Amino acid sequence: MKEDQKTGYSERLKSAAAAKAALLAQLRPKPTRIAETPIDRASIRAAELESVRHARLEAKTARKEAASAVAEADAQAKAQAEAAALAAKRGERKQRKALSNADAKARRDAKFASYRSKR
Repeated sequence: MKEDQKTGYSERLKSAAAAKAALLAQLRPKPTRIAETPIDRASIRAAELESVRHARLEAKTARKEAASAVAEADAQAKAQAEAAALAAKRGERKQRKALSNADAKARRDAKFASYRSKR
């Protein structure tokens, strides 16, 4: 090794003390800086709270609207099913009535034909 790179015991103690001092300087509390404009944390918190409340209110109204839309669609589907069932029932009744009317007409015609054939 070169002569200038050789360090003695005292040099090593000095460098260890310097390293320890640098480490302690990092841990030492730094002076506080005072803000130019005072920070009003209460108003910031109140604004954040208001925005959260507003977002929750919007979400709640959206859920209510979705639920009412689902309920309305369900009611419409139910009404349409009832209307279709009523229409089917009316159609069956009309068909039965038409058949009974046709049967009654056929009996009348047969009766009239037998009456005519007797004369």
